[in-house]
Amino acid sequence: MTNVKRQYDASARRARAEEVRATLVNTAREMLLRDGYAATTIPNLARTCEVSVESVYKRFAGKSGLVRAVVSQALRGIGPVAAETRSDALAAGDLQSLVRGWGQLASEVAPRVAPILLIVQAAAAHDREIAVLQQELDDARRVRMTTNASRVADAGHLPAGLSIERAGDILWTYSSPEVYDLLVLRSGWNLAQYAAFIADGVSAQLRA
Repeated sequence: MTNVKRQYDASARRARAEEVRATLVNTAREMLLRDGYAATTIPNLARTCEVSVESVYKRFAGKSGLVRAVVSQALRGIGPVAAETRSDALAAGDLQSLVRGWGQLASEVAPRVAPILLIVQAAAAHDREIAVLQQELDDARRVRMTTNASRVADAGHLPAGLSIERAGDILWTYSSPEVYDLLVLRSGWNLAQYAAFIADGVSAQLRA
């Protein structure tokens, strides 16, 4: 009986800890979008979520760690299977199916992550710590896109004159928050139009 109770207590504590972490990440996202980077402070977040400042620092490596967690959550997309995992599964299809799938994933993930990345970029000009984070996120996206380009090459979809590095640059550009900003946020394109632009553009570039 004692062991069962201890196991139950441990499970309950883990569930509560995960719930608190999720609440902190979701609230931090809301605050970033509503109030901006400077006003989204650890004390303000703790007060809003009714936890101690120490509790926030226990879960995240300062403000940059909190923002990194917000970005990571956004990149997962919607649903139980992470967008990155679903993207990897697309590599086995023909090029047209592949880029259409990427376009759909972009239209799912970009509304969640691009606004946060744009906030990070703006804050990076005035905050050295967030500038380091911004560079890390940018570099990670480039590595990810180069990996995608390598999978495209392995599937035989790259023309002879197009290197994996150049294809990675193309994917990195089309997946940038700036493209989402220009087309959706500033020009008013809907997500279907944005997805089609990504798919058509990437397809044309990879066939060039």
